[in-house]
This record gives sequence, C-alpha cells and structure tokens, in this order.
Amino acid sequence: MFKRVRYYIFLRDVLILAVTAFGGPQAHMAMFLDVLVKKRGYLTEEDLIELNALCQILPGPTSTQTITALGFRIGGPNLAYLTLFIWMMPAVSIMTLAAITISNLQEQNISIDFTRYIQPMAVGFVAFAALKIGRKVIKTKLSVVLMILTAVISFFYSSPYMFPVLLVLAGLISSLKYKSQPIEEKETIKIEWANFILWAGVFILAASLGGLTRALPVRLFENFYRNGSLIFGGGQVLIPFLYTEFVEFKHYLSSEEFLSGYAMMQSLPGPVFSFCAYVGSLAMREYGVVGEIIGALAASIGIFLPGAFLIFFVIRFWDGLKKYRRIKASLEGINAASAGMVVAAAILMFMPLEPNYLNFTVTIGTFLILTFTKIPAPVLIILGLVGGILL
Repeated sequence: MFKRVRYYIFLRDVLILAVTAFGGPQAHMAMFLDVLVKKRGYLTEEDLIELNALCQILPGPTSTQTITALGFRIGGPNLAYLTLFIWMMPAVSIMTLAAITISNLQEQNISIDFTRYIQPMAVGFVAFAALKIGRKVIKTKLSVVLMILTAVISFFYSSPYMFPVLLVLAGLISSLKYKSQPIEEKETIKIEWANFILWAGVFILAASLGGLTRALPVRLFENFYRNGSLIFGGGQVLIPFLYTEFVEFKHYLSSEEFLSGYAMMQSLPGPVFSFCAYVGSLAMREYGVVGEIIGALAASIGIFLPGAFLIFFVIRFWDGLKKYRRIKASLEGINAASAGMVVAAAILMFMPLEPNYLNFTVTIGTFLILTFTKIPAPVLIILGLVGGILL
C-alpha cells in the first residue's frame, strides 16, 4: 500500500537522505525504513523490503533503484526521474570536484602523496565488502565453489568482457537446483515492453555511436551504460569492473588515483555508484575542466540510467515473475559469482602498491577495524588524509 503524498515533500526527504545516508546499501536501507516508513509512512515495511529484494536481483545500484522505484510507485516516471536526480547529484558533484582537484594538483606538479595512507585503506574497504557479501550470500557448498572459481578466473583473466560471462554461467548452474525452491501458484504475466525496448535501444545506439564517432564522451557513456546493465550486487561489485576496464585495460587512471578516489567515496553519503563520476572526470582530464565535467556527467548518466529503465520494466510484472523457481534459484549463483569478483578485486588492487610493512599494516588494520568495531568509514578516511598530510 503506497500513501498519496505531496511530491515536493517526498523529494525534500530524498534530498535529506542523499546528504546523510552513509555506509552503502545496507545502511541506506536502515535509513529508508526509518525515514520513509516509520516517519513518513509512504509505504509499509513489507512493501519496502519487497522493493529492495526486487532491486537486489536486478543489475544496477540497489539503494538507488529502491528509492527510484518508490518514486515511480508514488508519482510515476516523472517523479521517479526527479528522485533519481536528487538522490545522485550531491555525491556525484563532490566526486567530480575531487577528480578536478586531483587533476589540477598533478598539472601543477603538486604531489598527491597525502593520499598514500588512504590507498591501502581502500583495499581494506574492498576486502571488508567481500566479507560482508560473502556472509550474506554464501550459504551452500555450491555457492562456495562458485565464489572460489569466479575469484580465481577473475584474478587470472581480468578482462571486462569476462565478468558478464561468469555471472550468466554461475546463474545457469545454480538454476539447475530449482527443485529445492518452494512451488508457488503462478499467474499469467502481462509484460509491458516499453522500458525494456528503451533500455536496449539506448544500449545499441550508444555502442553504435561510440564505434562510428570514436568520441571519448560517447564511448565513456557506452562503457558505463554497459557496466550499469551488467553489475549485480551493488557498489562493491562495481569496483572490480571499473578497476579492470579503466585502470588495467584502458589506462585512463593510475592505480593510485583509483584507490584514492574509492577511499574518498567511502567518506561520502549517497550511492557508491557516484564513484563513476570521478572515473569519468579523470578519463577526460586532457580536455580541461569542461571536459572533466562532461566526462563525469557521461559516466554518471551512463551508470545510473540502465538500472532505472530496468526497474521500471520489471516492477510492473514482478509479482508474477518472482514465483518462478528457476529465477529464484539462479540468484544463488549470480550472488556467489559477484562475491568472488570482489575477492579478486581486493587482491588485484593491492598488487600495484609497494609491498612494504606500512601498506600491509594499513590494509589489514582497516579490514579489522571495519570488521570488529563500529568506527564509521568517514572517520577512518579523515584520519588517513590527516595522517598523510602531517607525515
């Protein structure tokens, strides 16, 4: 049941969440429950949990899709797109500014060594993300095997084209266990294809234009749109995709720049996917500040748009689709493969760092602090930056 509300009040609540919701999708969900359910009563707790579950099985940013889907349920596509814009813009703006700042410092030959502590801290964050995802989704022997195999393959064959293949194969393998899922009475599914056609049309158009024009902003949009269409599991799973494609494959960023930006992202509220603005901005640094802003916008629109199209498409027939056992069973493999990719990413991201006691200590220390204490990530990042400046 969804409450009728004044749209501007809802959008104001979205803006407040965008500047106060730290900690990734799990923490975002807790704040959504507090603000959107308990305080405002826009929907019931059961409705929110089901929306979130739906978004978890779709590619794209989970918390972003959840709050966008709520906007869609309350006020249709127009309110949904406004919701998406307001939710993403604060973090996107800050990450764009961070990229421009780092680019300007390097142009003036000013060292960015003050980020040397937060680079190994970023690896600790990724390792902790792997632990969190593993605890949540690894529950059977099959999921353990799929996670390990995916981690090994992702480590030795770190191509951006390998990841979607691994996700599909893992989902197909676990779908064979569909008989272990409870049987539910199925209903006839009525599918409205408009948003799926829109998603596929933009995908094909972006790829075609990128190939024909070779324009970097168009290619960036296509790269991020493709990633946003393939990533299951939220912002943590996004990191191995981005690192492999833009650091190792295309060399748009150095490993140090990538790790510094990712660590800074941990100190910000809002969606983790806004890290893409940082990557897109630095990819366009040779075109000046205007180019950096264009790169950030191309990356941000590209990464967030497919998730919106897909949630608008699926939400209309989700009640019928979720009763199919093969669909439910495939999620085990997809989630296990996602966890394996994050494990591989933590190792790959540490390798370019100098293998000294400091980097080992900071990485392991960050992982242990996040695992065994409740010290928030922004505090750790600020301490790392201050330490880098003073020492």
